[in-house]
Amino acid sequence: MPKVPAVILNNGVEMPRLGFGVWQVPDRRARKAVATALEAGYRSIDTAAVYGNEKGTGKALAASGLPREELFVTTKLWNSDQGYDSALRALDTSLGKLGLDYVDLYLIHWPQPARDAYPETWRAFERIAADGRARAIGVSNFQPAHLDRLIDGSGVVPAVNQIELHPRLPQAELREQHARHGIATEAWSPLGQGKGLLDNPLIARIAARHGRTPAQVVLRWHLQLGNVVIPKSVTPSRIRENIDVFDFELPAADMAELAGLDDGTRLGPHPDRVG
Repeated sequence: MPKVPAVILNNGVEMPRLGFGVWQVPDRRARKAVATALEAGYRSIDTAAVYGNEKGTGKALAASGLPREELFVTTKLWNSDQGYDSALRALDTSLGKLGLDYVDLYLIHWPQPARDAYPETWRAFERIAADGRARAIGVSNFQPAHLDRLIDGSGVVPAVNQIELHPRLPQAELREQHARHGIATEAWSPLGQGKGLLDNPLIARIAARHGRTPAQVVLRWHLQLGNVVIPKSVTPSRIRENIDVFDFELPAADMAELAGLDDGTRLGPHPDRVG
């Protein structure tokens, strides 16, 4: 079983550098998918209130028999629950569905700059962390200006910013800002959502040279950039394949070629326009 290395977050909490995402996995299928992932060696599971699969995810965690301290569970606050009191209530709801007393990481899902509630929401997250109901707190889809405002206003630096990131959108500016502040970069849609990235001829050639799959090459690219990555699949063979990326390395020449795929293509909305 592959041993997944950890990143030490800015509050000292250890987070596996490769986890399992359940975006777009229906609740009825989440239990089986998460169970397969846990059997394959994943210990970090990423869900969200809006995914509608916290119950199925929680059932798989409970049925696994794994000690709670061996698991790293992330969930996210949905946009309609931003605000101080509503954020506290939303975590109660998520914990109830997951069947947990605490999560390892709680994220604000989107900044919603037009609504301008994320600074107040962050105050609730600080309380959540202080109460031990989340071992680490962070954000998702935050842009440089949003991060600056949170940090300047509260003095509390998010542990993680989970952002769309793949070879066509490597997010160099955000990753540099994260590095300056000690924020871990976590990539969502790391494999490009199956929208052509894995069919790219360059990626196919690199994969063939290493005797690997295109998905394994892209995940290895992420890891060598320093990203935390959460690939998603409901296919057992792919779930196992995606964690089998710690016994090879891409040489500098391959990394340079992959850097050439950057064309700024977003698969999801721009965070400034979600709100």
